[in-house]
Amino acid sequence: MQRQTTTSPLLSLPGAVPAEGPDEGVAAHYGDLFREQRALADGKGFVDLSHRGVVAVTGQDRLAWLHLLLTQHVSDLPPGRATEALILSAHGHIEHALYLVDDGTTTWMHVEPGTQGELIAYLESMKFFYQVDVSDRTGEYAVVHLPAGSIAAVPGDWPVREVPYGRDVFVPRGELEDLAREVGTPVGVLALEALRIEAHRPRVGLETDHRTIPHELGWLDTAVHLDKGCYRGQETVARVHNLGRPPRRLVFLHLDGSEVKLPGHGTPVRLAADGPDGRPVGTVTSSARHWELGPIALAVIKRNTPVDAALLADGTAASQETVVEP
Repeated sequence: MQRQTTTSPLLSLPGAVPAEGPDEGVAAHYGDLFREQRALADGKGFVDLSHRGVVAVTGQDRLAWLHLLLTQHVSDLPPGRATEALILSAHGHIEHALYLVDDGTTTWMHVEPGTQGELIAYLESMKFFYQVDVSDRTGEYAVVHLPAGSIAAVPGDWPVREVPYGRDVFVPRGELEDLAREVGTPVGVLALEALRIEAHRPRVGLETDHRTIPHELGWLDTAVHLDKGCYRGQETVARVHNLGRPPRRLVFLHLDGSEVKLPGHGTPVRLAADGPDGRPVGTVTSSARHWELGPIALAVIKRNTPVDAALLADGTAASQETVVEP
């Protein structure tokens, strides 16, 4: 299925440089990457995420129905409480990450750019006799991120996901430019990505591939409820949690700051002791230049890689911090 992305009108703001890759359609930055990161860390500014897919589910059965499909316990989700959940394949591999909130009548979620069509097709195939309606609201609503500590006011009737690191606001698209004028300095997605990497938060399509299971990325802590009962892929989740260990694990990398080029997504990671021609033990999944920490990255490596081993990412020296225990 072809993925369609949305181009933001905020790319016309002064200094906006378009993002590439999965974040195409919004601004990568507005001319000063480190200043923008500092603004977010200080609770200032906003990030245009209007390229992300927005899906809404209505109907009296919506939470009970979603509870059967998702990795998260949502049957009793109170209005206004944010949560996140995964949709897995029959073999337990991650297909979608959903960032949800229910407002009492509608469950709102945002997903990776351009993936809403695939998600909706799956949800529609699972409706059966449940009283639910699934709709693509990407053309009507845009997502804007306000960092933790932001005092920016938003209208009370807009859906809002409030999480420890900020608020995701579902903004009517016709009011996106007005909101941008009111809430302060625009911040590009590269700044938000740097803070995401610093916080070890995985992202579908970057930290995942076709065989990723939740245990490898630490998603058992935030997106999987281990006692909620059956859903597609639940057998794999339970088996690995109770009887085994995942084959790979997420790590955080401090990269050598003397290197000019950041190792990109998919860059092989090797043991430094084996040299640049050694057998890869994993790959870089995301990387960024952080305003305080310097060059940093997330990587997925083999579980049995020693936690104190020095690593190389395309020849760049890297020290690792454990995210998922081996």
